Amino acid sequence: MKKQWYESLFENYALKYDNENFTQGTVGECDFIEKEINFDKSLKILDVGCGTGRHAIELSKRGYTITGIDLSEAQLTRAKQKAESFNLKIDFQQQDARYLPFNNEFDVAIMLCEGGFSLMETDEMNYEILNCVTKSLKENGKFIFTTLNGLFPLYHSVEKFCAANIKEGNASYRSNRFDLMKFRHYDVIEIEDDSGNKKTLECNERYYVPSEINWLLKSLGYKEISIFGAKLGAFSRNDELTTEDFEMLVIAEK
Repeated sequence: MKKQWYESLFENYALKYDNENFTQGTVGECDFIEKEINFDKSLKILDVGCGTGRHAIELSKRGYTITGIDLSEAQLTRAKQKAESFNLKIDFQQQDARYLPFNNEFDVAIMLCEGGFSLMETDEMNYEILNCVTKSLKENGKFIFTTLNGLFPLYHSVEKFCAANIKEGNASYRSNRFDLMKFRHYDVIEIEDDSGNKKTLECNERYYVPSEINWLLKSLGYKEISIFGAKLGAFSRNDELTTEDFEMLVIAEK
């Protein structure tokens, strides 16, 4: 079976991934998570699409019990190496977020920097990620995640935004096209992997508007849903979501 673009992207892209601009807000984002869970270190946290483990590791350093799941073996290998270097014991597992094996096991789930959601090739697959995470949470569990803001491409060029937020060695984006009927953004990503090999990948990601997220989460039984603008490294309940926000921050409670 042909690999999807996100599988090919993360095959050998762990070191370079850690240097991407959008991965540099970890400490501030974990500060926000701690406040949201009232600094309760007895809570079990599930990190969905944990990648190289940046949030899992930072939270583990602060005394929290974390399980990190990701589809990419290479990303998980890097996560485990980093955790070992800090003498941290984190349960990293290779799992597909559409088929999670957990049931009422976690108090909190985080899914940041998309974490799989919105990368899937169909809306049904994206929904199944939300569904599986929800099943993984205990009653009254909290789900904190970010996703692409569908209001942004209606007013701005995603291509220009990406070009303005990359540095040397980062992935580059071209041939951008936003499909208004599907709210999917199509582009070509060019990267150089950790071995120096250059890759060109045809990608597409699903952008969501707030009303869709509200409806999806309500259909899964969440009672309280709050949506904000997501500022890199500085999540806040004070940031009202606007058309200027590339991502939205979602906080949902069962």
